[in-house]
Amino acid sequence: MTQQTSFQLPADGEIFTYEWDIKHSRFITHISRVMDSDQAREFINGIKSDYPDATHNCSAYLHVVEGANLVERSSDDGEPSGTAGKPMLDQLKGSGMLNIAAVVTRYYGGIKLGAGGLVSAYSDSVGNALPLVRRVTRSRRELYTVAFDHASAGRLEAELRSHGVTVADVAYEAQARYTLAVAPGGRAELEDLLASLTQGAVSPARAGTAWVEH
Repeated sequence: MTQQTSFQLPADGEIFTYEWDIKHSRFITHISRVMDSDQAREFINGIKSDYPDATHNCSAYLHVVEGANLVERSSDDGEPSGTAGKPMLDQLKGSGMLNIAAVVTRYYGGIKLGAGGLVSAYSDSVGNALPLVRRVTRSRRELYTVAFDHASAGRLEAELRSHGVTVADVAYEAQARYTLAVAPGGRAELEDLLASLTQGAVSPARAGTAWVEH
């Protein structure tokens, strides 16, 4: 069972592409963030729809399931068994990222690559695309709420950010109500920081935990 508290993943809302030719075969790689198997299948099917005349649309993905084992899936999509999906998955696993999917579209160019050549082609197609992926970090954080008067809110927010505190949300009501995210066990440090910044006038209230990206 895998319990992740912090990991890297592709930036949200972006698809990263890489294209090259190997012995006249055209290989087009698309990589995207996926948060679950449904999103992965939707992404894969979307690429297949974009390239309906391709010879193959091979795929691989892995994603976190809280409290369960990591999900890993791959497909050779008609290529000889083990020559496409698995080497693609191996590249994703070696990238240091989770919640990631890749589809490699192939247009056959008339020259057979052989099993070893296919493994290299699909592995390198993903490997060459991975450096293009913009990464973000997703971490489990403790949440706390604080309220500042509007006159000092901007200054205090800037001070908090400069000390590494993540501002997860702001609601402008009678006072500016902030939801702050800190690393697990960081309450005492946050309390000390707030006491210093507000001369002891403000203390944080616990508001649960959440995944925060930074």
